[in-house]
Amino acid sequence: MSSNKVIHAIYNDDDILMDAVKQTRKAHHHIEEVFTPFPVHGLDKAMGLEPTRLAICAFIYGCIGLSVAVTMLNFIMIKDWPQDIGGKPSFAFYQNMPAFVPVMFEMTVFFAAHLMVITFYMRSRLWPFKQAENPDVRTTDDHFLMGVSVKDNEAELVEFLKSTGAVEVKVVEVENDKH
Repeated sequence: MSSNKVIHAIYNDDDILMDAVKQTRKAHHHIEEVFTPFPVHGLDKAMGLEPTRLAICAFIYGCIGLSVAVTMLNFIMIKDWPQDIGGKPSFAFYQNMPAFVPVMFEMTVFFAAHLMVITFYMRSRLWPFKQAENPDVRTTDDHFLMGVSVKDNEAELVEFLKSTGAVEVKVVEVENDKH
């Protein structure tokens, strides 16, 4: 584990934060992380983050759910225990499919939703009993924090962040144990 310095700039308005993020990126400083009490529309784009691939996962998980449903219905209702329901004894999957549509839809949604939650928690490294990584408790209420990494420009960076509208700027020693 190595340690390095990060500057925490605290803002009290999301519009000021958004402008500060744009100015910081324009000045070619590396933004480590931004903490906000609520989602700020457009912040991910302003930070230069890549688009999420979670939608692709949702589609794949939905396809898995649909496949499980079709396999389950074919085995249960056609092969293992065929039944005469409502006087319509057809023992072929394609003939019974209109009756199976609600089950297939529900299994698609069930798999997509549950596997997406698991994927989101794993991707975000949110394990049970994990210690919070929030550097300032005020960011859960009404303040915004932008962490900017320091190279050899600490004094210059502090002044720059104050000029972006930060109400508080502090230099923090951070342990690097990620990745």
